[in-house]
Amino acid sequence: MKSLNTIRKNMAAILVLMCCAALTACTTPIQSTQPAQGSTTGNTSAIQFTDDDGREIKLDAPCSRIISLYSAHTENLYEIGAGEKLIGVYTSSIYPPEVTFLPTYDYKGDPEQIIAAQPDLVLILPLISRKAPDYIAQIERAGIPVVSLYPDDYDEFADYIGKLAALTGTEETAQQRLVDFYGAIGDVVAITEQVTDKKTVFMESTENELRTVTPYSMPGRAIVFSGGINLAVDAQPVAKGSAFASFGIEKVLENADNIDVYVSQRGAMNTGGNLMSISERDGFDTIKAIKENRVYLIADKIINSPTFRFQKGVAEMARFLYPDLMDGLSAYENDDAATRLGCAEIVLKALHLPIYTPPSSKYYETEQKGHTYGFFEDVHWNDVGFDAVETAVHGGYIDWEKASDGLEYFYPDRLVTREELAKTVFLVGNFSPTANTEVDDIDACEKPRIVQTLVDRGIFLLEDGNFNPKRTVTNNEILTALKATLANSVV
Repeated sequence: MKSLNTIRKNMAAILVLMCCAALTACTTPIQSTQPAQGSTTGNTSAIQFTDDDGREIKLDAPCSRIISLYSAHTENLYEIGAGEKLIGVYTSSIYPPEVTFLPTYDYKGDPEQIIAAQPDLVLILPLISRKAPDYIAQIERAGIPVVSLYPDDYDEFADYIGKLAALTGTEETAQQRLVDFYGAIGDVVAITEQVTDKKTVFMESTENELRTVTPYSMPGRAIVFSGGINLAVDAQPVAKGSAFASFGIEKVLENADNIDVYVSQRGAMNTGGNLMSISERDGFDTIKAIKENRVYLIADKIINSPTFRFQKGVAEMARFLYPDLMDGLSAYENDDAATRLGCAEIVLKALHLPIYTPPSSKYYETEQKGHTYGFFEDVHWNDVGFDAVETAVHGGYIDWEKASDGLEYFYPDRLVTREELAKTVFLVGNFSPTANTEVDDIDACEKPRIVQTLVDRGIFLLEDGNFNPKRTVTNNEILTALKATLANSVV
């Protein structure tokens, strides 16, 4: 299978690299992937390679004052442990959340602003060189090194990360992060390659002309990794090197009966509509995925951007295609005391919720009425449960707290009480009052109407006439309550 072979090839390259590193203590991912393009030399302080605009890059030492004018570079620098070296980012950069505290720069603005900041490296991509050649030339004339990088496809990702690592002196962290990255994708492949009834997916990249993605683009590869069949596998790019491919509404409707899952990529390139508006397009009611409510939105930042978050995009695509297989809950079928983090993970999987991402690059420009994405003091963006917590909180399923100093907390390790579970379950269902069962300790409940309704509906049983709102629950109790709610006829 090509997808699995690709992952194994990348993993093998990295493992060989790590073994070599142990022996020589002077290797980087650049050396293992494309040594012909140049890399760090035997002297680890010398950095030399050709960037994607054809510049011959020669630096004596890793950089420490970096301005990144591309959001993917910014994300990846944080992932490989070089985030503290950033002194400025592009205006649309919002991930990880701490970048929102950095000064922003725009290649459509005045280059003197960057020159005045005195960076020792400016990271761009070839698109910026084409759009703003004078801007870049002025920065270079000021003696500031400019490096242009962009991996044209998935297979160039490790080499691209290797160059970022060499520029920042973070080779060891980058190597481990790449191992984790390919391992996570390999885990998805290992599950989905067992599926015999493969699902056919159409991925909409732009509503305009109903374009799709090329088979070898990042989203195209994600469809393969997630065990899907790309309806547009023969689609040709709209231009050389483009990830977008022409397709058209006529071809989509011609294949209406074959489209099991319809995925629309959301972001700067495709902002048209929501799940409802997609379903209401002319003729779309004939598409199998529309009839079976198998339409999903996915953020382009996790599926079409050359970042480590692509592994999340692959996992999300697999969840769209095979929700029951990917969202198994067997790990929570136990009587262990349930934590708030565990509850968030159960809710995410049990309800098959798409992971939450901010809806636009302007998200942080507006003060949020509730929790602000990524601002929990006790759940960091690179924590394992980050997506589950953010999704559960933004969906309103689990509460959070703002301290007197204004900082936000989730308390992931705190145990879940019966009343907290009742609030979560109440939001999952659509309950209406029925009987009026007598609950002896109803006055001790913070939300008596919710407790009364759920007791009346049989979702919660009384314990010697009491609800016991402060008693903590087990993982099995959460699963039982959610199962009863989802099976309830009024949901």
